[in-house]
Amino acid sequence: MRHTSQERAFGVLRWVVIGVLVVVTVFPFLYMLLLSVVPIEALLLDPASLWFGLETLTVETYRTVLAPVDAGGQGFGLFLRNSALVALATVAVTIAVSIPGAYAVSRLPFLGRAQVSTFFLAVYLFPTVVLAVPLFIVFARLGLQSSLVGLVLVYVVQTVPVSIHMLRSYFQTIPQSIEEAAAVDGAGRLTVLRRVVLPLAMPSITSTGLYVFMIAWNEFLFALLFLSAQPDRWTVSLGLAQLSNGIEVPKTVLMAGSVILTVPIVLLYGLTERALTEGLTSGADKG
Repeated sequence: MRHTSQERAFGVLRWVVIGVLVVVTVFPFLYMLLLSVVPIEALLLDPASLWFGLETLTVETYRTVLAPVDAGGQGFGLFLRNSALVALATVAVTIAVSIPGAYAVSRLPFLGRAQVSTFFLAVYLFPTVVLAVPLFIVFARLGLQSSLVGLVLVYVVQTVPVSIHMLRSYFQTIPQSIEEAAAVDGAGRLTVLRRVVLPLAMPSITSTGLYVFMIAWNEFLFALLFLSAQPDRWTVSLGLAQLSNGIEVPKTVLMAGSVILTVPIVLLYGLTERALTEGLTSGADKG
């Protein structure tokens, strides 16, 4: 009887904790979304309100944020394009470099193999600001200090070590007997990697790509350092920071910019959630 009462109590407590966490995490985003579609006049009349009539809602704030600067907007349409180019290029290059690197570390014998991951992760012991100035000087001498290409290279340098570590851990869970069976059938190392390992490792590759995308999409320090003098090359995070510093910018417009920065990540995670959690190697070594 006592055991049953404790189970019921913990069951209720679990749902209470889940409810509190949902409210804490979801409410700020929903309130930001609400403010982004409220006219500034209605907000000034009742700044403490948590609800506004449907007839007062408008998408004019998004038009203002996305419109080009020369049309009276904030130019976020251009910033979105720049961020998408930088983030997608970073993901493509990082994954292309990390897959063979992680496979080599997990499968091929070489001197110092056990210490490679430690060396890679040691990069993150240094604060980003410590690396910022030397990288800026080097890229300035290469003529890449104000280009999106230079920013992509900086992000690749940042994300490749941890991406190799993430993929290596997953590659090690793939049974080597599968690769050995393919090798017996005459497949070479590259063929095994392409046709056997990569399909099985797709959940890890997807999660790693999403992680890299989020870093490149949200990163601010290097974007500010490299692109501050080139407004036409700003990313969304840099544009939002400049928008928040504007004295004459309505807060509703600022909220619209924040939603534009946040929604792509939320949608991307929602679309890839199944691939992130699906165990493609389940039962792969049976039979």
